Amino acid sequence: MAEDLSSMHQVQGQVKWFDPAKGYGFVVSESGGPDILLHVNVLRNFGQSSVADGADIVILTHNTDRGVQAVEVVSIVAPERDDTPVLADFADLDLDAIRSEPLEAARVKWFDKGKGFGFANVFGSNDDVFLHVEVLRQSGLADLQPGEALAMRVIDGNRGRMAVEVLAWENAVESET
Repeated sequence: MAEDLSSMHQVQGQVKWFDPAKGYGFVVSESGGPDILLHVNVLRNFGQSSVADGADIVILTHNTDRGVQAVEVVSIVAPERDDTPVLADFADLDLDAIRSEPLEAARVKWFDKGKGFGFANVFGSNDDVFLHVEVLRQSGLADLQPGEALAMRVIDGNRGRMAVEVLAWENAVESET
């Protein structure tokens, strides 16, 4: 069933909270009004299974009997961050050198938000890459699902290969073109 485009509105706002386990969260519009429901399926259509609290987001919405709901994500920008390294492993690294590392295609092996870490496999390699929850947050993500496609900037750290930046695959493809 196609949405009636005339009843949709583009809204710029900020993610109030999003819980991947519950499958939804809420967006607060910059122009005020009621909180806007953001369902995980709408987020998945954008190519992500989660989004960090505080991320700037542009969505298309429509009114329903149950309130305002997002029907499409147009863009997501990770929350503002300072240039302070998120992990001690990154403290001695040159931030410009990190940003110049190539993006590598990967799939999530497993990720446990409660433990604060997980691992991914880079395409064409058997090596595991360590994923820390703080790196996800600074990249605008809150959680990852097994098998999820990613693009990562990876370094050889004190504890092996580590992701220093993580992007949802669709966002990485768009940013590199």
